[in-house]
Amino acid sequence: MLSDKRIAVIIPALNEEKTLPLVLNDIPGDLVDEVVVIDNGSIDKTPSIAKERGATLLFESRMGYGYPCLRGIQYLKSKKTDIVVFLDGNYSDYPGEIIKLVGPMVKDDYDMVLGSRILGKVEEGALRIPVRFGNLLATTLIRLIYGFKYTDVGPFRAIKFDKLLELDMNDNLGWTVEMQVKAVKRRYRIKEVPVTYRKGTGKSKITGNIKGIAVVGYRILRAIFKNLFYSPK
Repeated sequence: MLSDKRIAVIIPALNEEKTLPLVLNDIPGDLVDEVVVIDNGSIDKTPSIAKERGATLLFESRMGYGYPCLRGIQYLKSKKTDIVVFLDGNYSDYPGEIIKLVGPMVKDDYDMVLGSRILGKVEEGALRIPVRFGNLLATTLIRLIYGFKYTDVGPFRAIKFDKLLELDMNDNLGWTVEMQVKAVKRRYRIKEVPVTYRKGTGKSKITGNIKGIAVVGYRILRAIFKNLFYSPK
């Protein structure tokens, strides 16, 4: 069904030596053509694990989330990629569910498919308070300002590569929100599918509920209002 589509997975990683092997092992090899791990300054064995497991290893010195993703996108420009999947390296998402994301794109020609944790099954304690707050804030503002109803702004998503390039992504900490807002403004065909979510075994990059809420809130507000004046070319 998907044999004529070249599918790549981008994984930004920072000190994920415990979880990255699990993620890479669970990515369906019969579906994905290339896995690209972008190391963001790890001081553990993350880079060597990526190479040992057959992933393409890149490096990005600028810290954050968007910068490593942009590095991966730049690399894929020369690879004739059809679909790119974004996946975290902390093993909270289920890599085997990639088929849930790319399936609707191939069958029904969706431009972007998002994995919604809210619509799916979530392990108790997996979605921490800052994450739940961020989801509610972002989805509410996007619905009120842009008129599109999302349920989640999680990182597990797939998008046609040519459509991704059209978005001219440039944010770092508000990466997921930027993509979703710009996709709405470009009138892309967007779908959410339920995905499973677990605690994972990696350490959270956002610590403390009050501090976490403040950080997440700032990132979301900045991304949403920054793109108010985004005009598709």
